[in-house]
Amino acid sequence: MKNVKCKVRGMYDFRGFVIVLATAFFSGLLCGVVGQDGQTMSAEEKSKTRDQVLEMFDHAYGSYMKYAYPADELMPLSCRGRVRGLEPSRGDIDDSLGKFSLTLIDTLDTLVLLNRLEEFEEAVKKTLKDVRLDNDVVVSVFETNIRVLGGLLGAHVMADLLKQRGEKMHWYRDELLHMAKDLGYRLLPAFNTTSGLPYPRVNLRYGVLNPLSRTGTETDTCTACAGTMILEFAALSRLSGDSVFETYARKALDVLWEKRQRDSDLMGTVINIHNGAWVRRDSGVGAGIDSYYEYLMKAYILLGDNMYLERFNTHYSAIMKYISQPPLLLSVHMHNPTVNVRGWMDSLLAFFPGLQVLRGDLKPAIETHEMLYQVTKQHKFLPEAFTSEFRVHWGQHPLRPEFAESTYFLYKATGDPYYLKVGQSIVEKLNAHTRVPCGFAAVQDVRTGIHEDRMDSFFLAEMFKYLYLLFSEKSHLPFDIDDYIFTTEAHLLPVSLSMAEPSCEVNGTDPSLTRKEDLFTYSCPSTQTLFPNNPTYAKTIRDNYKYLTGVGRDSHSSPARRIELPLHDTGMEPMEFLKSMGISFTPLTDMAAASIGSRSQDSQKGVFRVKLVAEVSQLPEEEVVPLIVQLISPPFLGRTVLTAGPAKFGMDLTKQEHGVKGSIVKSVPYTACAHIENALELQGHIVLALRGGCMFAAKARRLQEAGAIGVIFIDQREGSSSAETPLFQMVGDGEPTQDITVPLVFLFSREGAILTAALQEHCNVDVLLLPKERQLGRDKPEKLNIKFRLAQEGELDESEGDGATIRLVLQGEVAAEAEGERAGVTAPSHCTATSTGGDPQPFSQEQKAPEDSP
Repeated sequence: MKNVKCKVRGMYDFRGFVIVLATAFFSGLLCGVVGQDGQTMSAEEKSKTRDQVLEMFDHAYGSYMKYAYPADELMPLSCRGRVRGLEPSRGDIDDSLGKFSLTLIDTLDTLVLLNRLEEFEEAVKKTLKDVRLDNDVVVSVFETNIRVLGGLLGAHVMADLLKQRGEKMHWYRDELLHMAKDLGYRLLPAFNTTSGLPYPRVNLRYGVLNPLSRTGTETDTCTACAGTMILEFAALSRLSGDSVFETYARKALDVLWEKRQRDSDLMGTVINIHNGAWVRRDSGVGAGIDSYYEYLMKAYILLGDNMYLERFNTHYSAIMKYISQPPLLLSVHMHNPTVNVRGWMDSLLAFFPGLQVLRGDLKPAIETHEMLYQVTKQHKFLPEAFTSEFRVHWGQHPLRPEFAESTYFLYKATGDPYYLKVGQSIVEKLNAHTRVPCGFAAVQDVRTGIHEDRMDSFFLAEMFKYLYLLFSEKSHLPFDIDDYIFTTEAHLLPVSLSMAEPSCEVNGTDPSLTRKEDLFTYSCPSTQTLFPNNPTYAKTIRDNYKYLTGVGRDSHSSPARRIELPLHDTGMEPMEFLKSMGISFTPLTDMAAASIGSRSQDSQKGVFRVKLVAEVSQLPEEEVVPLIVQLISPPFLGRTVLTAGPAKFGMDLTKQEHGVKGSIVKSVPYTACAHIENALELQGHIVLALRGGCMFAAKARRLQEAGAIGVIFIDQREGSSSAETPLFQMVGDGEPTQDITVPLVFLFSREGAILTAALQEHCNVDVLLLPKERQLGRDKPEKLNIKFRLAQEGELDESEGDGATIRLVLQGEVAAEAEGERAGVTAPSHCTATSTGGDPQPFSQEQKAPEDSP
């Protein structure tokens, strides 16, 4: 064991050399590359934007402290705090809330970076006085680690720095570090599994397996959830001297590494925490897997252990071979990586260009970042998911910072002021479209711009750090930013931790594993390697994707591109072949005079000039057939109709003549992400389940196995409704879904609240699931053909007049027209229809029956 530690420690000097190279690399690029794309930004403009970022931060943080503290998060539309249990549940989103003033802790080190030192000292005092970590609440292990533990560690590092300088925090005695250690011990019970992979949730007071914990029944976790612990846990071990945290986090990484697909070196997205079997085998770089790759690279930088870099390089080669399809990053099947499992990407992959900058692989980083920028120009923000044709797949934008993060890293790597302009557009859009009187509000759907009553803590922890750094010089910062590494939540940990005593047991990388190495395998690249006498390198890459989404393209047609095709002597056969391919031949009679000479030279036998005209048009949006949930039992009797969205799998309701009828029952647990506790009660019923926690397909399978005849999923996002948010189709989990045969529909939260309230009040509620066009009681109205004749005077008696008769009243000009007609003058027919006791109404000979008539 002692020899292993010496071996690892021997790598630190090498790693220090890499950090020096990295600093020189960034500094050299900042000096050497300016003015690409004709973009410039004066020092005055940078200063103005930096001040704007500070004002925005003050508005967001001040609103939280004024309206929400000590609650976990701010509800910016309601101007109050979000307290778990007092607000409607949003499903797994609420697992980040632990009644521990989440936003305050997540923001602490941001205050120092932005030179808000007085506010930082006051915030630390509030944290020590008010925050409790022993609450009886179930929280996400992943979110609590990166936001709260990372926030406490970053704040401790900042407090210790200020104290050593003698500027602030003279009274500080490592209280934040003691809180971090307390929280670390409260998270450790999650690692009590046979595999070493942690449970996804833990009770802060009772742990996992305690009967009072209300958790411990989960079987699955995501790859990122298990693989994003090492930075915070290792930092806690090295700062506190207790090796247990780093040991457990490293063990989880070792298990994940062993479970990789050996042929492709790819990872799945969801894994069983007990036996290590993959539950979801789709492999990408977005949600569910993203920060696993990030933490391998950053663990090498922070801890100095070469093992992490070797694993990262192995995975990175696989990503670039199978997942990267520049500028896209599309998920594939880990066992069959030549097959894309879906045609859309999620916004969390926007961090990846920044990680590629750390790797030194700038070309694909520039390509993917430019693609993302074009999507933001089309939709204002990155939608939560978008298709490979750049259409919206999921429209939400919860103020995510990943795009700003990659923008900052690309600017630091290239010094190209183009990225300052990108950052400036982020600032302007946030102010224009998300700013509200009590903070900044998430966007419920980028297509409508409607706000959501939500301001996540990561907005303050990450977004303002990256934006402020983007527009700042080193002289504006209270410390040297190059001495720190960002966690996935942008908390700052000192790279000097690599010199602390390591706590690893063995090097878990297979020593027989050999990989092809490149220029950047063990060191950062140099300026000359990236930009060999070509300061416009980044621009030439971006130009290929400048009009990727069609936004900004000049509406005028571009000049024809000339090509020459050698044809046969007759010239006919190849021309006909090209015509069959859709290529049209146009005489270029309007050639410029300057080219006449060259044209005459080309006018030799067998050479033709062909004008290729291509038009790029967007594919139409995929049509979503609206469904309904119609309440048909008393007292509703079909009068309550809720608009619902369909699924791309399960029973196709459009092919069911009479829909699917049944009484509704709530699933227990409501998310249907664990063992169904009320399976007997669900048999033969349509089941209500809350969105979130796991995939729609996983919920559907569990409920179908429990005997459900249909499933109604209800959105966990508070305030969402079909009136304000476009319907979407639920998608599967990347695996075959033919086994799911029950009908599945989706209700937004407002419609879902109507349904759950009805169930609570009446207990037995029958519903009908069917397409909206076949709504019960809304058959298409039939036309009534009514023939008229003029009755003779006195033909109708009084009794007949009281019945359902229609009288034609000839008034005014109509009577005059009739007189004219008798006189042989043709006039247009004009009449009104009246019923007894009613006013005259316009009437036509083909009249539709009222919709509420039998």
